[in-house]
Amino acid sequence: MDPKNVDWCEERNKSLRARYIYAIIFFIINLTAWFIRDYGHSVFPPPYYKEACGTAGHDCFHTLGVLRVSLGCFIFFFLMFLTTFIARKLYEACSKWHSGWWKLKFFLLLASMVVPFFIPPGFIHIYGEVARVGAGIFLLLQLISVIEFIRWWNKYWSPDEQNNQRSCSIALFTSTVFYGVSICGIVSMYYFYAPRPACSLNIFFITWTALLLIVMMVISLHSKVNRGLLSSGIMASYVVFLCWSAIRSEPVDEKCNVQKPDNGKFDWTTILGFLIAIGAIVMATFSTGIDSKSFQFNKNNVKLEDDISYNYGFFHMIFSLGAMYFAMLFISWNLKDSATEWSIDVGWASAGVKIINEWVAATIYTWKLVSPVVKQYRVVNNEQTMQP
Repeated sequence: MDPKNVDWCEERNKSLRARYIYAIIFFIINLTAWFIRDYGHSVFPPPYYKEACGTAGHDCFHTLGVLRVSLGCFIFFFLMFLTTFIARKLYEACSKWHSGWWKLKFFLLLASMVVPFFIPPGFIHIYGEVARVGAGIFLLLQLISVIEFIRWWNKYWSPDEQNNQRSCSIALFTSTVFYGVSICGIVSMYYFYAPRPACSLNIFFITWTALLLIVMMVISLHSKVNRGLLSSGIMASYVVFLCWSAIRSEPVDEKCNVQKPDNGKFDWTTILGFLIAIGAIVMATFSTGIDSKSFQFNKNNVKLEDDISYNYGFFHMIFSLGAMYFAMLFISWNLKDSATEWSIDVGWASAGVKIINEWVAATIYTWKLVSPVVKQYRVVNNEQTMQP
């Protein structure tokens, strides 16, 4: 195709629309995994292929059913990654494949989803172990993306020469709101999830989170760092949210958890919370997938008219890792026991993963704050040693 005859605006719009189509496909696959887990054994007849699904098809539903759907989703998006990671220009064949050929990709998706249901359970268990690692990588990339967004937000609202007073007022108000929300979150968690000294584990989690907030604020306000309160306030709210989410993932305990015990009945709040959780999975995958710039070493590259709007290969790689991530959430990071109906990311394993995620997030953010100072200190030392 002659690049001179290409309508760049139309091609760019196609690529932008394509990413929303992929997100919808990912959302539908998430719903499919939930349906296979909770209702597949009662709706579908027992599969005849007993080598893969076992007696009565048990190995194709519940936990293994989720892993099979996840594997199919991973296969599809990994194939898309392999066929698009070299795309750089809108007129290239890889770009056309990413933004079009939907009928062919529908059959590719269908084949990818069907094949895992003919794989023996032993290989599915191996994939489950690999999916744990892939989900961890996904969480790490998501953290970096969130922290880069916080840094961009802080830079956007930081005072400048033209709008110094307005920027200061907005930054001060926003940081006050985020810190207020963080403090209210800490107090609420103490009240609801640590009502008595016997709840020592929750008290430790909440207290450690409060200490992380103080450390991040002090470092951010240090004269050598001088990043202000806005970025640390946003990060404080995010860390508090991760702590709250981890405690909410703990099994229901009357002593340390005010949640209603699971009695097998599901009201509209349970269903709504479940759907919101699935939406959050899709949004986290989508937002990280289009944020390839946060992972580039040179972020000042000038984009030309015929350059792709976002990195297609990175986008599909994140979605393939997201397939592993949603599998771990649906089975609560446990490859042995099946999760209860309408539940997602509940159990001690899930709580532990979220707490580690919180601590890693605080560590990465703190390093982002002090790394420029450390680099500057090394440069000064090198210059002094080089002087005669």
